[in-house]
Amino acid sequence: MTTAKSGDTVLITYTVRTNDGNVVGSTEAEGPQTLTIGADQIFPQIEAALTGMEVGGETSVKIDADDAFGPHREEMVVEIPRANLPAEPEPQPGMSLAAQQQDGQTVNLVITQVGPESVTADGNHPLAGQDLTFDLTLAEIKEAA
Repeated sequence: MTTAKSGDTVLITYTVRTNDGNVVGSTEAEGPQTLTIGADQIFPQIEAALTGMEVGGETSVKIDADDAFGPHREEMVVEIPRANLPAEPEPQPGMSLAAQQQDGQTVNLVITQVGPESVTADGNHPLAGQDLTFDLTLAEIKEAA
């Protein structure tokens, strides 16, 4: 039987869980996802697990926080005066903001707390600081040309 190798385009299904078992991602709604092994489209640990796998093969891959979305960095949590925000819409926890840094790059922030004078916003990836487990199934292999 054919096994997946670097350069192959594969279809995979997966469920991603945090250490506490919370599901934070899945292909259940969208169906199998396409990626090319060796093209750096997904975590290298997942590419390594897929390499040598046959269609229908299943595995679980644990990725430590430092190798996933990195540690949660407190310096990425900022207080923003409400005067610096537009009046509408009213800021709410979970709302996304885009802010320009001093170097001109844009950073995405998520409001975590709303106070009378300021809001607290977090620029960390939502999964920063989380170890992740991917339950993978190889659904199809489209061999490299």
